[in-house]
Amino acid sequence: MSLLSPRKIKHRKQQKGRRKGLGIATSRIDVSYGSFGLRSMSNCWITARQIESARVAISKVIAKTKGARIFIRVFPDKPVTNHGNESVMGSGKGALDHYVAVIKTGMMLFEVDGVAEDVAKRAFLRAKYKLPVETKFAKKEIM
Repeated sequence: MSLLSPRKIKHRKQQKGRRKGLGIATSRIDVSYGSFGLRSMSNCWITARQIESARVAISKVIAKTKGARIFIRVFPDKPVTNHGNESVMGSGKGALDHYVAVIKTGMMLFEVDGVAEDVAKRAFLRAKYKLPVETKFAKKEIM
């Protein structure tokens, strides 16, 4: 199992940021690549492990459908550090622990193509339980 992580980053340690609980997504809001999508309905951080777990859950449901594809629309590129439990105050910032993706309200998390709507709904229902964010099923709007 290979977890998602950036190959190269400019800064090894990042600050948390002030706007963690605010904001509505302005990009990645439409179903672009597939026919159906899973949209976030709240803000949070999603770890690389959670993304991988949701991807596996989706792929198990749509495995029998020939020509089905999964598109992951989020990528964990924010490093999170962690100190040991019994370390004293001071002594600098902790070591790199894992990577997270910053999720805003309305952002598309996953998309699938080449499957029926009921199969896509079942797949996203399984993935929903693996993620720490409220989600909603979305369809591609054809003009």
